[in-house]
Amino acid sequence: MSTARVLLNARVAARPTITGVERWALEVIPRLRALAPDSYAVARPPAAASAGLLGQLWEQTVLPAWAARSSASLIFSVANLAPLAWPRNVVMLHDAAPFRHPDAYSRSYKLWHQRWGAAVGRRSLRVVTVSEFSARELVQLLGLDPGSVSVIAGGVGAGFSPTVDPAPVRAKFALHRMYVLTIGTDEPRKNLQALTVAIKRLAELGVDVVRAGDARRHFSDPTAVPGLRSLGYVQEQDLPGLYRGASAFVLPSVYEGFGLPCLEAMASGVPVVAANRAALPETCGTAAVLVDPDDREAIADALLGIMQDAALAARLREAGVSRAGGFAWERTTAELHSLLSELAAATEEHRRH
Repeated sequence: MSTARVLLNARVAARPTITGVERWALEVIPRLRALAPDSYAVARPPAAASAGLLGQLWEQTVLPAWAARSSASLIFSVANLAPLAWPRNVVMLHDAAPFRHPDAYSRSYKLWHQRWGAAVGRRSLRVVTVSEFSARELVQLLGLDPGSVSVIAGGVGAGFSPTVDPAPVRAKFALHRMYVLTIGTDEPRKNLQALTVAIKRLAELGVDVVRAGDARRHFSDPTAVPGLRSLGYVQEQDLPGLYRGASAFVLPSVYEGFGLPCLEAMASGVPVVAANRAALPETCGTAAVLVDPDDREAIADALLGIMQDAALAARLREAGVSRAGGFAWERTTAELHSLLSELAAATEEHRRH
């Protein structure tokens, strides 16, 4: 630890379930360590302290003490929060959802992020975010200096591919009919209610609409969607097959900081329908059908169009594979390493003087 200049906060990497922030931790932390072993050390709490109040206490007390003992130049945290008492943070704020859509969250979660998350962002040496859209949101809603915000996009794992065999996953989850897939937690901003018309119209063609994703307790009002088949949390090893077996993928969210599932679907050779809101147009480019998430008929029309127009589906599959090919975790890691190295060097220069 004495030779490492950057301490990597791996609290979320210890969690048993994986969503966006956990995916970032699991992808970039090992790659940073492998890229420059002498420049990075990893701080990981016991599994019991990976989430909830214990996790927050570990992050705010144990982690900065760990950094002080190791004479770290920086702490890099990938999951929206960092130790407020530590003076040299680099923190990833993936989006500004608790500020833009506060009513979607429980009171405790909202207050914690609005107070501590905002304070960390304002006091950090640098905020890293995942899209130009999120950068604009953070500047506007948290009052961050635009010069203190860096945009580094995420990547797509090599396991997502058109060559994956979906048969084992289809058998595991009894997916005997054609299906349209959506992936995400059951929070209100995912806008799952917008799929109700599509669910009815696709059912007439013998096509199911399937959701993969867990239920998170910090959302204020998760709602059931009639006809939507929910698989619950799907293990990482099953996701490539689940994507590949889908006839189409849909993400009707009204607010996304990036929209990684769209790229994972594209990499799997699956046509994508996404909302024309927030970061999704930036992430998807022209490789998806973009629709108004408030227009349920338009969402249904887009999905039925893919199901009934083989030429359209083929064009989207080709464009999607090409689009996803431009996003790789290796590139993400290289950009992070360049930024962290520059900041660590500047920090050490400042401390010497």
